[in-house]
Amino acid sequence: QVQLVESGGGLVQPGGSLRLSCAASGIIFSVYDMGWYRQAPGKQRELVASITSSGSTIYAGSAKGRFTISRDNAKNTVYLQMNSLKPEDTAVYYCNARPSSGVRGPSYWGQGTQVTVSS
Repeated sequence: QVQLVESGGGLVQPGGSLRLSCAASGIIFSVYDMGWYRQAPGKQRELVASITSSGSTIYAGSAKGRFTISRDNAKNTVYLQMNSLKPEDTAVYYCNARPSSGVRGPSYWGQGTQVTVSS
């Protein structure tokens, strides 16, 4: 059974930092591209950052310079370090696992973790 379990969300003041973690089980983590998405109330889910199985990263414009995605294949975990948080970063953050190029199979989603940026 595949599980993606996010953690690390919470309430933080503007300018603060949080580190999200997503622990994967039931997949061969090293052959999956991993991504962090977010969905704010009334808005569509959007990509925040992604990291391929080989370590290449992509960031949304709103995340560049403030967020850093990383992965630890030994721990089957992907991280999202978020700095200089703004109220507009408030959303539910979801972890996604997608088979890397040349690998067949479905993608998976975690249950989400709430991030609230407010004073």
